[in-house]
Amino acid sequence: MTARQPARHEPADGRGDPPNGHGQPPTRNGTPSTPRGERPAGAGELSPAPSPSPPSGEGAGGGFGGGGEQNRGRAVAHLPFPVVDEISRHCLDDGEPETVHIEVHLPGRIDPVRLRTAFHQALARHPRILMRQAPVRWWHRRYRWQLTATPDVDPVDFPPPGPGALARARQRALDRCPPLDASPPVRLEVIQGAEGGTVLLLTLHHTALDGPACLRVLATAAELYGGADNSPAPAPVRAPGPRPEPPPADRPPAPGPRLARPARIAPDPGPTSAPTPAPGSAPQPGSPDSPGHPNRPNRPNQSSRPNHPSRPEPPNQPRHPGTGNRNRNRTGNANRTGNGNGNGMLLTDLPIPARPPRTATQPAPYTVNDQLLVATWLMVAHWNQLHAPAHPHGAAAPPADPASAPVVVTMPVDDRPRDAGMPIGNGTRLVSVGFGPEERRDAGPLTADPPDPDAVARLLRRTAARTRALKAAVPGSQLGLYATMLTAPVLPVGLRGAVTRTLRRAAAPWTSTTLLSNIGRIAYPLDFGDAGRPTAVWFSAPARMPRGLTVTTVSVAGRIQLALRWSPALLDDAAGARLGELFRSSLAATAWTPPPAGGAAR
Repeated sequence: MTARQPARHEPADGRGDPPNGHGQPPTRNGTPSTPRGERPAGAGELSPAPSPSPPSGEGAGGGFGGGGEQNRGRAVAHLPFPVVDEISRHCLDDGEPETVHIEVHLPGRIDPVRLRTAFHQALARHPRILMRQAPVRWWHRRYRWQLTATPDVDPVDFPPPGPGALARARQRALDRCPPLDASPPVRLEVIQGAEGGTVLLLTLHHTALDGPACLRVLATAAELYGGADNSPAPAPVRAPGPRPEPPPADRPPAPGPRLARPARIAPDPGPTSAPTPAPGSAPQPGSPDSPGHPNRPNRPNQSSRPNHPSRPEPPNQPRHPGTGNRNRNRTGNANRTGNGNGNGMLLTDLPIPARPPRTATQPAPYTVNDQLLVATWLMVAHWNQLHAPAHPHGAAAPPADPASAPVVVTMPVDDRPRDAGMPIGNGTRLVSVGFGPEERRDAGPLTADPPDPDAVARLLRRTAARTRALKAAVPGSQLGLYATMLTAPVLPVGLRGAVTRTLRRAAAPWTSTTLLSNIGRIAYPLDFGDAGRPTAVWFSAPARMPRGLTVTTVSVAGRIQLALRWSPALLDDAAGARLGELFRSSLAATAWTPPPAGGAAR
């Protein structure tokens, strides 16, 4: 199924009947029939539209969330799709699955029976996750979720352990969505390490759920499994006092993007790089793929990673699942080879950059989130400078003017409570942080190698002012007024889907440069009893073109867990590894340095 096919072929009953203007096909006597999306589940129910990515059949249970024996449960309620769900549903694409990947590393072993029981009990405590898409036809006015009393399919699976098991699970998380026609639209794969330790890898369909909602369900499962209290920790108390003002020379920053088209990340498909080994191949010697070593980085194949002339090859590189070069081409470049759909991904952990110390009356001038935003700007600006097109005489073109091509970073904001009553679904709203004219005079010092500390300090203060303005603004709808109007049930879903996809293509040049999703400190202990608490947690959000890159961060045990995820139309794995090193150095450049004796700190 592609984006132009929002539903599977219609079943034989009623095929070819014209709509009657009420959103239902007429019956034999001409009266409206019961809406297809609201018929009781059971015999005679129409098949709902499937997920664009079919499930696989590997491992115990053979389904990975939908591929095994299904026992369709009775629908106990029907809910119309919210705005975010419908927009996502209209724009599904086989080549870029809408998956969210969550990876939790535990130091101990998990008992399979106890975990499966605890996860099913957690689903029952959060019944909103037990949903599937109701049957739909193009003339219906709404997509609807059917809430089921029990799961249609067991979402918990235990793939065969061994070398490459974790890499293959990551590959599936990027390539294969859990189906929307089976409840719940999530799968949990449990990878046991040969030397101890366990990885819990959750994959969820982003049309139905987001990462924080699924993490809430996992926290409930941890409490049921280990017996320990997994209530969320209280939010940190910020020091009272006046907020620092931006420097007098700065103009008041605008909270969002300018009217100019945002800058795009320069593509680097790497035509000369060798394809990455297939997910089923054995790992290279010296680079274990065991979940018992969650923090040990793997060394990519050096032959596929050409050194960049501007910076030396680092001694160690973070791991990435090896999605290889794709044959699905969206930019006209025919040099990529390999197979599979989905995204590329890189996982690593970084130290939290230092900030100025807080006092009882004066809060810190900026937050770690501000530092991550600035690091993202530095990464994009430096990357585009290094990949600027050449002039006819071979000289590098000057970097793009920030005033004409501002870097715009989209940032999800989640206002939901984290307790057991947290609403399950897609509950984040998107805001944009625009960088533009204020950065023009500092473009040279900021893109130097290394960046000028004073210029970075000014950018941090401006960014803090921008984010404070966003937080002070009245929260709006999740995707804005236009998305709300677009999903109003006036036209049939088939026509609304065609309009949505057309507008998405037309608005592509104004899409933000990238998306930064900072989960922050995980609110739950995620204490799995004898299996322990997490030593590492990664999230990754889908990276579809034209944006093509997402940056997701989580804070665990005093470290930042970074996941870069990219479209293969934008980067290959070698380029993604270089971009990850550039983010590492950019984040380090935002660290506060204490003042020398008699001097001033930046």
